[in-house]
Amino acid sequence: MTQPVAVVGAGPYGLSTAAHLRARGIPVRVFGDPMVSWRAHMPQGMLLKSTPVASSIDAPQRGHTLADYCDAAGVRRLVTDEDIIPIETFVAYGEWFQQRLVPELERVKVVSVDRRASGGSGGFDLKLDSGEQFTARAVVVATGLSGLSRLPRELAGAVPDGPSPTRPVSHSSQHHDLTRFAGRDLIVVGAGQSALETAVLAAEAGAQVRVVARGKGAVAFGEPPWRQPKFRPESPFGRAWSLYAISYHADPYRHLPPQARHFLVRRILGPLGAWWLRDRFEGKVRTHEVRRIRATSVAHGQPVLTVETQGGRVEELSADHVIAATGYRVDLAAMDFLGHGLRARLAASRGTPKLGAGYVSSVPGLYFTGMLGGSSFGPVMRFVCGTEFASPRLARHVAAAYD
Repeated sequence: MTQPVAVVGAGPYGLSTAAHLRARGIPVRVFGDPMVSWRAHMPQGMLLKSTPVASSIDAPQRGHTLADYCDAAGVRRLVTDEDIIPIETFVAYGEWFQQRLVPELERVKVVSVDRRASGGSGGFDLKLDSGEQFTARAVVVATGLSGLSRLPRELAGAVPDGPSPTRPVSHSSQHHDLTRFAGRDLIVVGAGQSALETAVLAAEAGAQVRVVARGKGAVAFGEPPWRQPKFRPESPFGRAWSLYAISYHADPYRHLPPQARHFLVRRILGPLGAWWLRDRFEGKVRTHEVRRIRATSVAHGQPVLTVETQGGRVEELSADHVIAATGYRVDLAAMDFLGHGLRARLAASRGTPKLGAGYVSSVPGLYFTGMLGGSSFGPVMRFVCGTEFASPRLARHVAAAYD
């Protein structure tokens, strides 16, 4: 029997990759809970910052865009830059995409992946939490944000056992229902969309909310579509030469020096609230823009942030709870389903896999896509529209290896 390609992950990148592989006639097994990060680790009431054009999952055939789903479901069509996408609509779209193009999805967890132990012509040994073991010709890791939440060390001191909603400090990915904070004093750390929208949703649920952000002018919002510059090229993220370049020329990105690539990942499409969030934020959420957070401690069961103000003073800010909306960091060490020997063989830069053409790693047959490919192919890999670039190229590379 021909060994299949295993796709680990069933978010937008895993589903898109699997659809492209299936369209090429390549046997594929796909593992995961479809859209689970979006369904279970994003807050209720969330609206996507991305525009509709940046939110379609790429498919090998026409008829599977977000607009196509809206037509099929009989809901209002989301197509313009002024149309805002509810999280529930996006999750339903992803599940619809899966049912149509990846119907053989297996809702089980991959426990381990390692190089084939003996015999044959290579490949990988996989174990599932169902107890099954099998060999795959190639493996595509498309696990998205799973296990990659980032907690800066100045916050981690208050939770040595890790962030949790039941401890003084949690991570934004751990909250689906923010109504639990009604009537409580809440601090949200961060200045990106996740921080600002979490703060707004908690405030609208009845919490008293403060945002603590590092840097003067850190809390800012984008311009609405009708105020975008007219004489710059369009991209899924707005009108700018830099946005156009990272959207449509991701392949040359991996040839830049490592320092340049990591710098651009941090700076392009950095922390910024959506234009439509401003009115819901201003006047409802207090803001502390500080020079830095020095440390976090716990006093009488409550978290206390020791901060350095813009003027250089040291102050303490206490609350009933702190939510760290401090983003995610790709770290191969956190992907414990990859065998230790396999991880040791992977070429990496600052914990992220170095990828070549077709998203292949330094281990032949092992691919990484989505956010896991961001340091090689740029910030577009953090967004759903990056599937249009990644999935066809990855599938083409796998198909060539099968020949």
